[in-house]
Amino acid sequence: MENWKKCIVALLLLTLSSAMNVVPQQSQERKPNILIIMADDLDSQQLSCYGGKNIQTTHIDALAKEGLKFNQIYASEAMCVPTRASLFTGLYPVRHGSFQNHKPVYDNLKSVGHYLAAQGYRVGLTGKDHSTKPKTVFPFDIIKGFEPNCVAATDDYELNDVREYITRTDQPYCLFVMSINPHMPWTVGDTTEFNADKLILPKNWVDTKVTRQQFVKYLAEVRRLDNQVGDITRLLKETSQDKNTIVMFLGEQGAQFPGAKWNLWDAGQKSSMLVKWPGTIKGGTETDALVQYEDITPTLVDLAGGSPVAGLDGKSFLPVLERKSKTARQYAYGIHNNIPEGRPYPIRSIRDTRYKLILNLTPDQTYYNRFMMNPAQKDRQSVWFSWVDQASSNPKAKQITERAEKRPAIEFYDTQADPWELTNLATTPAHQDRISQYKQKLEQWMKQQGDAGAAIDIVYDKKNK
Repeated sequence: MENWKKCIVALLLLTLSSAMNVVPQQSQERKPNILIIMADDLDSQQLSCYGGKNIQTTHIDALAKEGLKFNQIYASEAMCVPTRASLFTGLYPVRHGSFQNHKPVYDNLKSVGHYLAAQGYRVGLTGKDHSTKPKTVFPFDIIKGFEPNCVAATDDYELNDVREYITRTDQPYCLFVMSINPHMPWTVGDTTEFNADKLILPKNWVDTKVTRQQFVKYLAEVRRLDNQVGDITRLLKETSQDKNTIVMFLGEQGAQFPGAKWNLWDAGQKSSMLVKWPGTIKGGTETDALVQYEDITPTLVDLAGGSPVAGLDGKSFLPVLERKSKTARQYAYGIHNNIPEGRPYPIRSIRDTRYKLILNLTPDQTYYNRFMMNPAQKDRQSVWFSWVDQASSNPKAKQITERAEKRPAIEFYDTQADPWELTNLATTPAHQDRISQYKQKLEQWMKQQGDAGAAIDIVYDKKNK
C-alpha cells in the first residue's frame, strides 16, 4: 500500500511539473511583432549604409549594423500607389489593378491585413495612406501620428498613438509607419546642413545650379526621414518592444528627379530594404538575393506561421532571412504606364542581378512627364529645364536629355559594369542570345499577368476601371 501511495504522489508531481513547464514554453513562443518603416520617393543610394556620401544617415545605418541589408530589391512600378498596392497585396500591378498612379485596386482582393489577421495579428498603419481604400481590401487599423498627405507642406508627427498601439498585450502587431519624406515639395528639414557646391551628384544628372539647389532641399528631407527612424527605434527600446520585434526599413522607389521615378531605369526601380530580427539575423550582414515588393507580404505570412497564400505573385524570402538560402527569385519584372502623369508611354522590363532588358512599347513617341517637363514650369526652379538649357552646348546634357525623351525599342544593360545604365548594349552581337532569352521571358510574364502592353496605358473611367 505504501508503495502504491508513493507511485500516485510521483505521478501527480510529474503531471504538475509538465503542466508548469507548458506555460513558460508558450510564452517564449509568442509570435514576433513586426514594424515596417517606409520612405517616400527615397533615392536609396543616398543612404550612407548603401554608399551615399552626401549625408550620414545615422539611424537608418544603425538598422543595417544590427540587421540584414538587401542589395537587390526592386519596385515593379516606380511610382507610389502601385508600389504600395504591390507591397500590401503580393500581386503585380496588372493583377491588383493599380497599374497607373492613383488608379484604384480591384475591390475583390485581399491584402496583408487579412492574411496576418488570420494568424492572430493586429495590422495597423500610420502616415501616408495611399492604397488604404477600400477598407474591404485594406482592413488596417488607422493610427494617428504621422502625416497622411504626401504633398503636405509639413511633416509634423507624434508618437503617443503609436506607443499605445504597440504596447497592447492582447495580440502581436504588424504596424506600417509610412513617412512622407522625402517626397516633393521638399519644404521641411534644415537645408543649412548641406553645401550645394560640394554635393556629389549622380552620374546620370546634368550639373546645374538649380539641380544642386533642389538636391539640397531633397537631402534635408532625407535627414528628416532618418530622424523619424531614430525616434521610432528609440520608442521600441523605451517600451521594451525591441526584443521581440522585427524591424523592416523600405525605401520605396526613386526620387522625383529626371530619369528616376516614373521610369524603369534603376534610378527609379531600385530600392533599399533593411531587416533587423533579434536572435535570428546576424547584424552587419548583407545579401544579393533578388527580391521585389510583391515578395514582402508572402514573407510576412511565412514568418507569422501561416501557409503560403494561393495565387500571389510574390514569393517568401524567409529562407534568406534565416540564412538557409542565398537566393529568392531568378528575375525581377518592371512595368510603367505613363497616364495620368503624361502622354501614353508604356515600358516593360526584366532583370536578374546583373543584366537588364527594357522594352519601350511605343518608341516612336516622345516621353513626357507633366510634373518635371511641363513648359509652364520652366521658370520655377525646374531641374529638367536647367538640363535642357545646357543641351545645346554640353554634350553630356544633350545625351541625357535625349535619352529621356527619345528611347529605342530595346535597351539592354550590364548593371554591374554600368550601374547608371548609360551604355545601351541592345545592338552588341555578344548579347543577342541573352536579349532574345530575356525578351521571351518578359513576354511570357506579360501573358501570364494578362498584360496587353501598350493597350492598357489609356485613360480609365468608372466604366472601364
